[in-house]
Amino acid sequence: MTERTVGTVSRGIRTPIITDGDDLVKIVVDSVLKAASTEGFEIQDRDIISITESIVARAQGNYVHIDEVTEDICSKFASETIGVVFPILSRNRFSMILRSIVRSGKKIVLVLNYPADEVGNRLIDPEIFIGDKVNPYVDALSEEQFRELFGNYLHPFTGIDYVEYYKSILMEGNPESQIVFSNNPVTVLDYTKNVLVAEVHDRIRTKDTLIKNGVETVFTLDDFLRSPIKGKGYNPEYGLLGSNSATDVKMKLFPRDCKKVVDQIQALMKEKTGKDVEVMVYGDGAFKDPVGGIWELADPVVSPAFTKGLLGTPSEVKLKYLADQQFGDLRGDELTKAVTAFLANKEDIENKAKASQGTTPRRLTDLLGSLSDLTSGSGDKGTPVVFIQGYFDSYAK
Repeated sequence: MTERTVGTVSRGIRTPIITDGDDLVKIVVDSVLKAASTEGFEIQDRDIISITESIVARAQGNYVHIDEVTEDICSKFASETIGVVFPILSRNRFSMILRSIVRSGKKIVLVLNYPADEVGNRLIDPEIFIGDKVNPYVDALSEEQFRELFGNYLHPFTGIDYVEYYKSILMEGNPESQIVFSNNPVTVLDYTKNVLVAEVHDRIRTKDTLIKNGVETVFTLDDFLRSPIKGKGYNPEYGLLGSNSATDVKMKLFPRDCKKVVDQIQALMKEKTGKDVEVMVYGDGAFKDPVGGIWELADPVVSPAFTKGLLGTPSEVKLKYLADQQFGDLRGDELTKAVTAFLANKEDIENKAKASQGTTPRRLTDLLGSLSDLTSGSGDKGTPVVFIQGYFDSYAK
């Protein structure tokens, strides 16, 4: 038997450009099989096909015009003032949502976290923030106070002053709209009892806090566009969560019915190849940029759907523990044989827990989603499908 010298392999698979109404299942399967034939790799059991959420949504035509969002906003908020609390500051993620709220003509009180939003988008230089000027856990600041303390800050990657950017959007509507800076959601209740919680990951906790403190009307982003308004764009589970800009007046929503898609792809691959592959849909990877400090997960989940073989967490141990401690007195072939035997029976070995220390417990889909996101990228690589092999192998195989 030839010794394997390669472990996990992740390949970006090029596909045709997906548009509304395309047979996505057939396109994905045909693209993977064409790549295998062209590049000379074989489909194996437990290989993984990972599909970016954007092409699922595109094939579904899951888009909404911002006027549809405005209509839903007006149907839920009867008050003349709406508080919008703790949005993610990404222009791609939030600017269109804010524009749809502004088009209602209502006064908007936009409450922003500082020094950064929930995923690390910064409003101020962290170095300037250090000191005793302000207590972010307590102090709420007006825009004037914020500017006086911190001045104008341009994001190091985008060159954008986000305070000025979102203020300009607010001024497209009611001129009495304003920005407030606070990390306490209750601050918004000094201005209005009608609130839209625009957070992604902490939205339920923030909503509960507002309810306990006397809010009258409160919604989260997943309460909007749960059903079609005029077009066919909607998401019954996530609403506006995971949406992003498509054009100047349209947003792409997070895809729906993803479980049906992954199951159909798995079944068609079985029919075509006789192999049992796993399939998942992925959005943002769950990783943090070490320079910008941004946690990349702006979607509500890494994977909205996956086949059952991807449920759970990895069952792994640390090779360095085995080599340094468990079998520290062995070398060469003896060490290789001992480690291989341990791995082959690791589920039945009592001291597996000690050998597993340092293997961060994360869900398979979160790990694979990050791998897929980094492989495909979000630019012009043209590889919205990722084919992963050897992920479930160990050194013992």
